Amino acid sequence: MNTGKPPTANMPTAAEIDLYQDVVMDHKRAPRHFGTLPAPTHQARGHNPSCGDDVRLSLKVEGDRLQDIRFSGQGCAICIASTSMMTEAVIGRDLAYARDLQRRFRAVMTGEAEPEAAQLGKLISLAGVRHYPGRIKCALLGWHALMQALGEPA
Repeated sequence: MNTGKPPTANMPTAAEIDLYQDVVMDHKRAPRHFGTLPAPTHQARGHNPSCGDDVRLSLKVEGDRLQDIRFSGQGCAICIASTSMMTEAVIGRDLAYARDLQRRFRAVMTGEAEPEAAQLGKLISLAGVRHYPGRIKCALLGWHALMQALGEPA
């Protein structure tokens, strides 16, 4: 695919790499909303057998709002950080927002959208993952589980 940019234009800058590493390590060391939800209305599991990432999501949905979300499991730093950041971004939001954010995040990860245009908020710090095709599944696993959970009540 010819983007009209020199090959180096698609590579992350040193500042982007530093931000990405700092954010990923912070969320890996202290994931937000980690644990189990006592009475979830929706649940799902995301598992990637090729790398061992395994994430379980528990949601409490009331009406069209995601009142609470928790996740548990194990995975690489990218998987845990992305899932942790996802929980922060969608908790307390309406389901349409969560679905749309998932669509925009996925578009950035798969190269269908530019990070700056996707309005990802803090999630933009994970945009560098798109440069490493083998890690994109890691970043998307929690998001896939979220979509599965929203489609299948517990």
